[in-house]
Order: sequence, then C-alpha cells, then structure tokens
Amino acid sequence: MRRPPLILISPNIEKKGDEFGDASISLSETYQQVLMGVGALPLAMPATLSRPLIAECVRRADGVLLTGGEDVNPELYADKVSARLRETVTLTPDGGARDYRELALIDEVFRQRKPLMAICRGHQVLNVALGGTLMLDIRRQMPGAANHRRMDKRSEVVHEARLTAGSLLAKITGRQCLSVNSTHHQAIARVAGPLTPTAVSPDGVVEGCELKPAAAHWLPFLLSVQFHPERLADRYTEHRAIFCGFTQACILHRKKKYEGQNSNC
Repeated sequence: MRRPPLILISPNIEKKGDEFGDASISLSETYQQVLMGVGALPLAMPATLSRPLIAECVRRADGVLLTGGEDVNPELYADKVSARLRETVTLTPDGGARDYRELALIDEVFRQRKPLMAICRGHQVLNVALGGTLMLDIRRQMPGAANHRRMDKRSEVVHEARLTAGSLLAKITGRQCLSVNSTHHQAIARVAGPLTPTAVSPDGVVEGCELKPAAAHWLPFLLSVQFHPERLADRYTEHRAIFCGFTQACILHRKKKYEGQNSNC
C-alpha cells in the first residue's frame, strides 16, 4: 500500500481550550476531511517558535497547508495604521506568535522547496512573508466593493472569481471563472514581487495567487486562495480538484526526491 502524503497544517490558536482552560491549537475538521478524502494524511503543526523544530516538521512533511484565522499583525507590513483602521483588526490571541511561527514556516518551506498551499489568512500571510501588503478593511478602504465577509454563507458560493487563462488554478479546476465563498474583511493590497494574481473578484479583490513564471522554479507547487475551497469540496468538483492537485504535487515531489536519493546510492 502506497504511503499517503503527509500534509503539515498550520492551525489556529484558541484563547481557551477544553482541558484546564489552556490556550490550544484549533483546526477545523473540514481541512482534515478534504485532505483525507483525496488520499492525504493531515497533521497539525505544534505551537512552537523553535526554528529547528519548525524545520524538522517541514522536513518530515510532503507538503504544507496554511489555514484561515485572525488578522495578520499590520506592524509586519504597514508603517502607519490609522486608529479608524486599527479598530477593525482582530489579532491572534497568542500575542502574535502565530504570525511569527508562520513566517518562519513559510521561510522554511522555501528553503526546503516543499509544495505549499495557502487558504484565506494563509493567502494573506504568504503575501506579507514575500514582501507584499494587505488592505486592513475592505469596506473602509474600497468604497463600493462587495460584502466579502459573508459568514452567514461560509459554506456556500456567493460571488465569482475570474481566473487567468493558463494559470495553475485554471488548469486544476478546468474553469475560466470560479464560484467561491467569502468570509474575510481584509485582502491583498500590494502583491508581493514573486507572486502574480491569477484569480480576481468582479470588484478587484485578489482571490488567488501563484508564483510568477520567473520564480516558478522556487517551489514544486504554490497556490494561495482567499476563499475556502475546503468548505465547498464536498459539493463542487472544481474545489475538490484544488486539493487533488495539491496532493498529487506532494506525491510527485516525494517521488522525485526519493528517486534522486536512490540515484546517489
């Protein structure tokens, strides 16, 4: 039996867990269910800031998934933030440790060249890690934009995203336009230099990013999306295909690495 690819998932942090009221890692089972459904083995990353431990987690994994959660600390990408915008920001309850943990995780993924997928907050923190910036609040900074925080329909499609022809996302889904859900109030502002937008909503919000062709050799697979395909994958084949594509990239990367190691024997 072929070993399923191990996917390291960066979890959220809860203020108070069930056991003794301790701070706890939190991971929606939807991520786990969709990954297991396409033949992968999900494993939650421990809540650590130890760079050697983070490196070891990435080394043992076949791919890495960044998940949703609270806002990225604007001090990591903005010189000045008005009080009007700062009041809209909800930071991680661990004092920003998740931000630094994921920045280190992303750096380690690039160093070890592992397949990477990022969802919602993950899409945003990846952009920050690579030198981009975020819009702190869509409603206040994009007058006339659609309501992107549809928490009442978190598992339903609410708007379309236009896909770039020939992009990884377009190839995986087989679509030129993708119906997506939307549960965020922030968005990418300045796209990081190595990235290119490949999915955009009708009002101009960046819904997906990939590596530019010139940087494509940096990783065997990179796809970030602002929406939550794991909440749609059980009913929409195109969203399930996103996880199939990621999982297959992890399998292929592991195979090539194994063959490369054997060729030196």
